[in-house]
Amino acid sequence: MGALAVASVLALILLVDFSRAKYEPTWESIDSRPLPEWFDQAKFGIFIHWGVFSVPSFGSEWFWFYWQKQKVKAYVDFMQKNYPPDFKYQDFAPQFTAEFFDAKEWTDIFAASGAKYIVLTTKHHEGFTLWGSKNSWNWNAVDVGPKRDLVDEVATAVRAHGDIRLGLYHSLFEWFNPLFELDAANLFATTYFPTAKTLPELYELVGKYKPEVLWSDGDGDAPDKYWNSTGFLAWLYNDSPVRDTVVTNDRWGSGSICKHGGYYTCSDRYQPGHLLKHKWENCMTIDTKSWGYRRNAPLSDYLTIEQLVATLVETVSCGGNLLMNVGPTHDGRIAPIFEERLRQMGQWLKVNGEAIYNTTAWRAQKENATNNVWYTSKPQEKAIFAILLAWPDDGSVILNEPVVTKEQTKVELLGYGSLQWEPAKPSGLQVLLPQLSFKQMPCQWAWTLKLTGAS
Repeated sequence: MGALAVASVLALILLVDFSRAKYEPTWESIDSRPLPEWFDQAKFGIFIHWGVFSVPSFGSEWFWFYWQKQKVKAYVDFMQKNYPPDFKYQDFAPQFTAEFFDAKEWTDIFAASGAKYIVLTTKHHEGFTLWGSKNSWNWNAVDVGPKRDLVDEVATAVRAHGDIRLGLYHSLFEWFNPLFELDAANLFATTYFPTAKTLPELYELVGKYKPEVLWSDGDGDAPDKYWNSTGFLAWLYNDSPVRDTVVTNDRWGSGSICKHGGYYTCSDRYQPGHLLKHKWENCMTIDTKSWGYRRNAPLSDYLTIEQLVATLVETVSCGGNLLMNVGPTHDGRIAPIFEERLRQMGQWLKVNGEAIYNTTAWRAQKENATNNVWYTSKPQEKAIFAILLAWPDDGSVILNEPVVTKEQTKVELLGYGSLQWEPAKPSGLQVLLPQLSFKQMPCQWAWTLKLTGAS
């Protein structure tokens, strides 16, 4: 081989090595990674909180903590009335049976909702893993309870469907793990727990299931240095099997939330009401009082489809994604109230999805005169979408500033057709809505005007 050929090969090797070793284990480097485009285009995902807490299905998925740590009276009374004195939280695990769980059925429901990704809790703060983790002996779904790898079943069904991406939730800490308690007592100067438990689990989840969303949570008030978060994320972005497509959130240690990571969550049920400079996600739950399933939840605690559609519209208008949570039962069912809400959301998106998926925030998020009109846009199509959360009583809607019309401006009601409009004073336009019966309405809960040729 000639000198020129050798030089070319060496240059190619250096180029490959450089491209693979792009991110350093520092927040400055980690935060410089561009967010994969698919996530912003997706807009809507489903959160799934499922675990041993689904067995008592009382109060909250924090059942163990509230019962044993904080000794909240409602939880203590519940246990005294319904279980023997020597009953332990671990005794719930064999009752986490999942006998009605069908991953394909779940995936069909999620697909019907219009969701483009799902995020499954593989391990909540209770430490129980939904896969046969090598680092969670006899406290996982393969060793006890279902005796099945639930994560694998979900991952397989989601990938077989093809239109939904797999996301996995993982709690960094565990409430009552002795190793974590030892590290906490040492003010996190020692790292017995992340070394023996958290980090091996994260590498195992990524290597085995290849999630495209990795949703971290539960820092236990420990800093990111304790969790070696930047070291793990550098591997995830450089060398993991999902390095090109994986998306991460911002919960990687105390102080990292809303500051570091792929996209921001900032808090549960986060809804800023205005456009943010950084990509964000609103994780919220249909049952307003709990993320896990509650047997005793009254109907009034569930958000209506009108409220859910409004939440989606506002979130997307302000540049966010909506991650909407359901809590399955201990035996693996998605309760009818959750299924109904998911299918209703899908019905709405079939008509109005053009104003949600693959959109970008417009220069204004909502109509100045009312909170009932929110905007999205598709610059590539020169289209602006005005989403009406309420149908006007007077048969018309005025879109004031900042809409600028031209002679060639066209207005369309999605699911119906073209509409007439006239200039409004001092600016904007007045759209004349058709007189439709309930059956003639293109959808039942919110309506989208598509404006083309306007700015």
